[in-house]
Amino acid sequence: MTIRVATWNVNSVRQRIDLLLTWLKECQPDIVCLQEIKCVDEAFPRLEIEALGYNVVTHGQKTFNGVALLSKLRFDETKSGLAGDDEDAHARFLEGVVTLKSGVLRIACLYLPNGNPVGTEKYPYKLKWMSRLLEYSKQRLKTEEPLILAGDFNVIPHARDVHNPAAWTEDALFKPETRESFQSLLGLGLTDALRAVTDEPGLYTFWDYQAGAWQKNQGLRIDHLLLSPQASDRLANVGIDSYVRGWEKPSDHVPVWADLDLEAA
Repeated sequence: MTIRVATWNVNSVRQRIDLLLTWLKECQPDIVCLQEIKCVDEAFPRLEIEALGYNVVTHGQKTFNGVALLSKLRFDETKSGLAGDDEDAHARFLEGVVTLKSGVLRIACLYLPNGNPVGTEKYPYKLKWMSRLLEYSKQRLKTEEPLILAGDFNVIPHARDVHNPAAWTEDALFKPETRESFQSLLGLGLTDALRAVTDEPGLYTFWDYQAGAWQKNQGLRIDHLLLSPQASDRLANVGIDSYVRGWEKPSDHVPVWADLDLEAA
């Protein structure tokens, strides 16, 4: 048995609901982390998604941000908000726990701050958010349970993860401090699921709407699934559903998924 866990920055769930439903039917993920739902909880198109057999939990915000968890497995618990800053009102973090035959699986759905323009307060906010995520991950890894951090990290980890690295050197997504923060997460023992199966360059999850970026495959890889050792041991397959970017009125991101050899309870 495998469980498929996916992440997708859907860039406004109400605008993309038809695309989301089509993809859910095609891809059949068991658990999905959505980012940038861009609506309050009450406005989320819950019924259409529940009709496909998903349990739905949202942490929404008007017009901006917002994250959601969809799961064919019942949630044992869910919690919104990342510890470490009581002043932070952005809806960027939602975790859920489901029961498996072998114990539990914990999923954290993340939408990290973009951080641009770098010379403003936005970049320190991004780095602080990443250090809060590092602390969260440290604490969670102590429990030695399967854990997946899934979402739009707004981090280009490596030069091979961007079409033209030289053009991005001063961008918040690719600055050395950003990449070091991401490496610190991996240093805790988390595994970048895609890079566990391939070193291939040119694998992207985001293409800008401008300048024919999609048609020219001028993209970035910024949507990631990071797995704890107990999850990465069970990794069977990883995929990027890049074809979704070619659909009509698409999100600028595409889904990324991982199959884990785990069995639902």
